[in-house]
Amino acid sequence: MLTGKQKRFLRAKAHHLTPIFQVGKGGVNENMTKQIQEALEVRELIKVSILQNCEEDKKEVAEALAKGARAELVQLIGLTVVLYKESKENKEIVLP
Repeated sequence: MLTGKQKRFLRAKAHHLTPIFQVGKGGVNENMTKQIQEALEVRELIKVSILQNCEEDKKEVAEALAKGARAELVQLIGLTVVLYKESKENKEIVLP
């Protein structure tokens, strides 16, 4: 579980990132969460955008992504989700 200070730090780091995944009409599926897990292992911090045609609630999508990828939900702002997971091999981000 991340503290408020750690979440602030990660939000600042994620500000300049562009979303690398999109959740569309199909919603969250197993293949997507697997790819997100792999991306998190390499990058540690990613953004995912939720498209307008996504039928599920954005909060449910954010929670499903975090749970499926076994990651921490840092932020849900608008239709953008920020996820963090500490990398086992490529650790770059040092939390305060």
